Amino acid sequence: MTPAAPMQTPHALPSYLNPDHLGPWGDYLQQVDRVTPYLGPLSRWVETLKRPKRILIVDVPIELDNGSMAHFEGYRVQHNTSRGPGKGGVRFHPEVTLSEVMALSAWMSVKNAAVNLPFGGAKGGIRVDPKTLSRGELERLTRRYTSEIGVIIGPTKDIPAPDVNTNAQIMAWMMDTYSMNQGATHTAVVTGKPIALGGSLGRQEATGRGVFTVGCLAAQHIGLAIPGARIAVQGFGNVGGIAAQLFTQAGAVLVAVQDHEGSLYQPAGLDAQALWQHVQTHGSVAGLEGAETVARETFWDTPCDVMIPAAMEQQITAENAHRIQARLVIEGANGPTTPAADDILRERNILVVPDVIANAGGVTVSYFEWVQDFSSFFWSEDDVNARLVRIMTEAFEGIWQVAQAHQVSLRTATFITACTRILQARELRGLYP
Repeated sequence: MTPAAPMQTPHALPSYLNPDHLGPWGDYLQQVDRVTPYLGPLSRWVETLKRPKRILIVDVPIELDNGSMAHFEGYRVQHNTSRGPGKGGVRFHPEVTLSEVMALSAWMSVKNAAVNLPFGGAKGGIRVDPKTLSRGELERLTRRYTSEIGVIIGPTKDIPAPDVNTNAQIMAWMMDTYSMNQGATHTAVVTGKPIALGGSLGRQEATGRGVFTVGCLAAQHIGLAIPGARIAVQGFGNVGGIAAQLFTQAGAVLVAVQDHEGSLYQPAGLDAQALWQHVQTHGSVAGLEGAETVARETFWDTPCDVMIPAAMEQQITAENAHRIQARLVIEGANGPTTPAADDILRERNILVVPDVIANAGGVTVSYFEWVQDFSSFFWSEDDVNARLVRIMTEAFEGIWQVAQAHQVSLRTATFITACTRILQARELRGLYP
């Protein structure tokens, strides 16, 4: 007699979804576990949050300029679409992994729900160093990737956007490729496009502006005055660079900055606008005239009031969290703080404004762009910025109240707010079939 196959419990996770799996996805699962006790009857649906709705892994072959063939691995993960179509960026980076893209898609679900946008969460990426490709090779890579994931994206299905190493030009190629395959122009299939192709004014600065907006609100709640406050920023692109300029315009002092090539420290203050121009010209903060270059690891020891990690995930860890001297950490990057580091910062009474609210300005204005594309009616930059500040302010103040009511961190409060909204939608929709 053939022995019966072992039964698998309904809650057993595939190995690649296991909480012990190393990488950003493991961090996200821990965050869900921390919020589960606060979900009440909705906790019966919590497994929904631990399992992406759809994972697509694609081969992206292109012909290089020298005539040889190259293959790259691409991903598009749709984590949850209970509240609307998937929404999330596409990154080109040599260290892109499935674990990372899964986590980023899940954080997009939380982020969109936290600011109450009618989107679910999605994310995409290609494991590639785009700096090694010519413009022609980059275009071919983008178009082939778009064709491969075209079966699951669309203006009402899943809307990509820029992320690490992607920009408005990449989005233009993606929009054009999708439109050619559909036989009609669909500007709303991506956001973060050039203005001439249906992009929104204010989109490029939106994430940094959102970081500044919630940072000022958080500082006010802890009695930290922005004028004279010392700011340290890791990453000086469209998030960290824009946020730094807005903070210094408000009277803060930029004392330290770090990116992939260099670390600078200047107690008297760096000129954020001059540094921005330097980065646009040279591609890095390294080599700025008149600034002191310091060792990479000493960045975490910077005497400052506000620290803004705006680079990559898992930068603040249990190994360096005890060295941070700031009163306030504002997460411009996605997932820059590990759960263990979160605990250390909380024990040290350092307030962390989590990524899922702090950097939601970008997706908020992406939502504005999507709406404008559907209506073919475009707003002024002042209108965009005013709407952004209003939504971010209302979302942050609501999350602050939840944190005070439950005596939990802002991250847990954001997850309580967002996961409740996601699971309410899941429950109301029911299961089909």
